[in-house]
Amino acid sequence: MSKNIKKMVAEVFNDIADILENGYAEEKIKIGLTTLGSELGEEEIIKAAYLAKNKYSDFEVVLIGPSEVEGFSCIKAESEDECHKIMEELIDEKVLKGCVTMHYNFPIGVSTVGRIITPAKGKEVFISTTTGTSSADRIEAMVKNAFYGIIAAKACGIKKPTVGILNVEGARQVEKILIELKNTGYDIEFCSSIRKDGGFILRGNDILAGSADVVVTDSLTGNVLMKIFSAYTTGGDYESLGYGYGPGIGEGYKRLINIISRASGAPVICEALRYCATCAKNEINKILEDEFKKLESVNLKYIFEKLKKVNGKSTEDVKCPDKKVVTSTISGIDILELENAVKMLWVKGIYAESGMGCTGPVVMVADEDLDRAMKILKECNLI
Repeated sequence: MSKNIKKMVAEVFNDIADILENGYAEEKIKIGLTTLGSELGEEEIIKAAYLAKNKYSDFEVVLIGPSEVEGFSCIKAESEDECHKIMEELIDEKVLKGCVTMHYNFPIGVSTVGRIITPAKGKEVFISTTTGTSSADRIEAMVKNAFYGIIAAKACGIKKPTVGILNVEGARQVEKILIELKNTGYDIEFCSSIRKDGGFILRGNDILAGSADVVVTDSLTGNVLMKIFSAYTTGGDYESLGYGYGPGIGEGYKRLINIISRASGAPVICEALRYCATCAKNEINKILEDEFKKLESVNLKYIFEKLKKVNGKSTEDVKCPDKKVVTSTISGIDILELENAVKMLWVKGIYAESGMGCTGPVVMVADEDLDRAMKILKECNLI
């Protein structure tokens, strides 16, 4: 057990002692907050922690970073990488129920569901998704994004969220698949556009009006929407509204990690902590498991396989080399070529994984394989 874990366990026993002494017990979950990496400085993140502490009493903020801050449990970390390693360790050991951070790489298959407040009527809307990539195939990704949005909305107490698809490339294909799933037994509630022609394909007007609880889009468009809705009153350099870019969601993914951006101000970070704590208290992982069991019963994987054949995608298996610890990243790869890049390296005997950073797709390899991997990808015109 690491020193960080021991410190947190000691604090848990202190909490138990306080309960015995005071004669009452109120559940107070612990949510982490990393303090490094903001363009607004560490002070802005600490300010957010104080806002959350004064505003909400059902969760405790634990700071992970270089500074000792009065009134908070603080875990020492001197770099963003160290913050993330400690964060993952504490979540895996169930000392933290979740964490809010920035510039974090999720594996392919996991992406985040943002939460905004519409300017017209002050309605909360889930933008699915906003960072990460649910799949290298655009249509499959957007279909998954619909489910991820439903999961996030249910974790925030909306029992039957309405779903709409933003009118971007691939929206009609996604619409057909979601209707097919509904007809085969998947319980999904579609919204109705405020536009004359109705339906659940949404225009920009619908987002402003809050026509749907969950707006399905591709991750890059969702990211732009989050930035606009968060910072339209400030000129763009300070995000002041909403709940941040949301929790990373994907089949089998267990860590509750909510994302903020380097431009997120204290009000947004405060509500990102609230969003994370709500998902933790309402057991988002259980909701995720239940949702994917329902999708399994309507044969979602078969629909995706059928989609790949229609799109002419190769489903040939390539043998994966022995697994290594991957700590070096290669960027500059088009998202549609990401799977090809990984498999190309496998063919050459290099173990590689795909991922998604804040600046786009990345291939991750071991340090000793970096130079050779870059040479191979350049020769294949993949970077």
